[in-house]
Amino acid sequence: MKVPSSSLATFLLGCIVSSASAFTPSSSLTSRTPSSLVKTPSFYKRTTTLSSSPTSDAENEIVEPVGFGQPTELPDSLQDAAEIAAQSSATFAKYQGGVGMTRCRVDFDTSVGDETYTTLKSSTEFMQKYVSALCYALIPGAMERRQDEMMRLATAQAQLTAMMQDKEGEVDEEKRQELLDIIAEGGRDPKADNTWKGPVARIYFPDEGSAALARRDWNPKGPPTEALVPPCVEFSSCGGVQMQDITNDKIILFFCPKASEAEFVEQILYKTEAKCGENLALTVFVNPLLVDMGVTGFGMAGRMLRERLIDDLTSIYYLRTLQWGALTRIWPNQFTVWQEDEEEEG
Repeated sequence: MKVPSSSLATFLLGCIVSSASAFTPSSSLTSRTPSSLVKTPSFYKRTTTLSSSPTSDAENEIVEPVGFGQPTELPDSLQDAAEIAAQSSATFAKYQGGVGMTRCRVDFDTSVGDETYTTLKSSTEFMQKYVSALCYALIPGAMERRQDEMMRLATAQAQLTAMMQDKEGEVDEEKRQELLDIIAEGGRDPKADNTWKGPVARIYFPDEGSAALARRDWNPKGPPTEALVPPCVEFSSCGGVQMQDITNDKIILFFCPKASEAEFVEQILYKTEAKCGENLALTVFVNPLLVDMGVTGFGMAGRMLRERLIDDLTSIYYLRTLQWGALTRIWPNQFTVWQEDEEEEG
C-alpha cells in the first residue's frame, strides 16, 4: 500500500484529523450518525460494517437510543472523541437504569503500532478529557458547580474592569482585592469551603505510583483554571491495601488494567458493587488488557476470566487507528471500518 496522504498521516499521528476532503463514504453505506452524537467527517471511505447491537429491554418499555444499526462516523479531534465517548457512556448508564451492575469498556488507541510510550501514557490526555465530560454528565452537582464558577469569574472580571476604568471614583481596595482573589481562584469563592462533598468518580490506576502522579498533575482540588478534571474525581490504585472510603462512589473507572492486576480488579469491582449498590451508576474499563499470554495465558484461567468479567462488558466507544485507516464504534451504533480512498481528490 502507498504511503498515506497528509490528511491520513495527520489523523494517525495527531489522533484524529480535524477536517479534510480526500475520503468519502461508499454509496452502499449512506446512513449518517445523528449530529448529537458525533460530527460527520468526509475524508474516509467506509468498506466494512460489523453488526453489534444490544437487545432492548421490552419488559421495562425502555426506548432504544438513537443509532442502533447505524454505522459509526469518525470524530474530528481528541476533544471530540472524548466528549463523544462520555456522552455515549452516560446514555448507556441511563439506558440500563443508571443503577447497580452497569459495566462497559472504552478502547482508544491511536498509536498505529508505535510502542514508544505505554498505553497508559499515550491515552492519558484522552482519559482526562473523557473523565471530565463523564463527570459533568453523570455526577449530580458537578456541572452546576462549574457553571457557577464560570459565572462568578466572568462577573468578577467585569466588575474589576469597570472599577479600573472609573477614574473619577475612589477605588475600594478591599473590594478590588476580593475580585482579584476570585479571579486567581478561577471563579471559586476564596472565603467559602470548596471541598467537594458529593458523589465521587474514582479512577483506579495499575499501581500507586501512577495514581500519585495523576493526583499531582491532574490536580482536581486546584483552581478550575489549573485543574484537568473536576473536584469530584478521586484516585486509587489496584494493588496494595484499599483504605479509601468508597461509599460515595458514583462512577468507577479502571484505567489500563493489566493481566497482572486482574485479581485485584475483580475484588475491587465486586466489593464496590456490593457496598454501593444502586448508588453506583457506571463502571468503565478504559483500555483493559486483562488477558495476557505471559500472565493469565489463553487456557482455563483466561477463559474463566473472560466468562466472569470481560465478555459482559459492553463496548461503548472504540477507536483504533491503523496504517490503512481506522476501526471505530460509538454505542449503540455499529462497528465500522474506514479505509483510505486514494482515488478521491484532495
